[in-house]
Amino acid sequence: MDQKIYVQVVVIGSGPSGYSAAFRCADLGLDVLLIEKYSTLGGVCLNVGCIPSKSLLHIAKVIQEAKELSSTGVSFSEPVLNIKKIKLWKESVIKKLTDGLSYMRKQRKIRIIQGKAVFNTDTSLLVEEKEKKFTVLFEHAIIATGSQPIKIPSVSYNNESIWDSTDALSLKKIPNRFLIIGSGIIGLEMATIYSALGSKVDVIDRFKDFLPSLDRDIADVYIKSINKKFNLMLNTHLDKIKERKNELIVEMIQDNSNKKDICYDAILIAIGRTPNIHGLGLEKIGLKINDFGFIQVDKQLKTNISHIYAVGDVTGFPMLAHKGTHEGHIAAEVIAGKNHFFEPAVIPSIAYTEPEIAWVGLNEKEAKKENIDYEVASFPWSASGRAIASNCSVGITKLIFNKNSNKIIGGAIVGTNAGELIGEVSLGIEMGCDAEDLALTIHAHPTLYESIGLSAEIFQGTITDLFNVKCKK
Repeated sequence: MDQKIYVQVVVIGSGPSGYSAAFRCADLGLDVLLIEKYSTLGGVCLNVGCIPSKSLLHIAKVIQEAKELSSTGVSFSEPVLNIKKIKLWKESVIKKLTDGLSYMRKQRKIRIIQGKAVFNTDTSLLVEEKEKKFTVLFEHAIIATGSQPIKIPSVSYNNESIWDSTDALSLKKIPNRFLIIGSGIIGLEMATIYSALGSKVDVIDRFKDFLPSLDRDIADVYIKSINKKFNLMLNTHLDKIKERKNELIVEMIQDNSNKKDICYDAILIAIGRTPNIHGLGLEKIGLKINDFGFIQVDKQLKTNISHIYAVGDVTGFPMLAHKGTHEGHIAAEVIAGKNHFFEPAVIPSIAYTEPEIAWVGLNEKEAKKENIDYEVASFPWSASGRAIASNCSVGITKLIFNKNSNKIIGGAIVGTNAGELIGEVSLGIEMGCDAEDLALTIHAHPTLYESIGLSAEIFQGTITDLFNVKCKK
């Protein structure tokens, strides 16, 4: 016989958006039940995504920096990779964070069921936990079930050398010849990791433009910087994969005409992610899905059923943990009676490659599309004292200003730690800063982040660290 549980708020999924929603609900005095089908909290991000990838990217960065130091007169022998130990270290990082989440859940007295949830009605869920079955009766529900990798229908995933991102992060092996299909953030990060660990990496993408969210000048700086690390082939698509002994023969077509066969030891398919919304019984309760296949929500994260909310990857692009976390907070606060809305001015994006790429707000293409009279101010890292002294002078800081108001409307950075630097640009846009606000803020020297102030000085016409094209003669 099913056990019945009555609760104010049930949260389905414990990734960043789910646990943030559950924790915020509890902090606001609500009775919360968290449903998670896996044994640990944290979802894809903490267990098989953001955190393990950043752990391995840290290792890759140190290996790459050690190699590049040879030009300064400091040389190291070739790194000796103990894959087993690397895996253990990566797992220890994950465990530390997931244990922390478990502790915080217990401190907040949030109940948890480890099982799969399906909507029975718009006020009840059926949940199976091993041999037990529960009927959860709720006042409010928050769907935070995340996403999974998109699969190519024509590819057989039975071959253990054809991977998704979870396989790649498990370090099954370090292939000598490694193909990555997809040049999005996941593909680029995996290319960064495996090229540093010794693989000869090719990255292919069927699109002509590299990371369409970037302007060409930013993309060019990055592409130039990675030429010696891995091979990027755009306008190239997979035609067929043939298995032969211990290798995979890939037939690919470049520029719609040039067909070639290349042998690889492993292939990673990283062509994007799709929301985990199937099998939840959403069609049974009439919950609306939009034209892009995501759950339709309003600015308070409410679905068309007003007491059911959705947060995180299931609500659409950008599919980013920090967006989901913010959405989780808003949904919890709305349930608690606060008149809050999800209305960010901007959401930053980061590729944690080496060098990193970070962008936020409008790019030039978008500014043109919106008929904004804009001006670009870019500071090259080849003129940055800190970048030169740190052997990372391949980089650029680019700001975009509205010429009518002088307000900052966008920015992009390519370079070491770009993901940390973009924070000032994000805050500047959110706060409505103009170029003078940034230029007159004293930035510490020598730092990488002073390139933001120097870019604003270029726009203002007050720069002295470069030739000032706006100076009055």
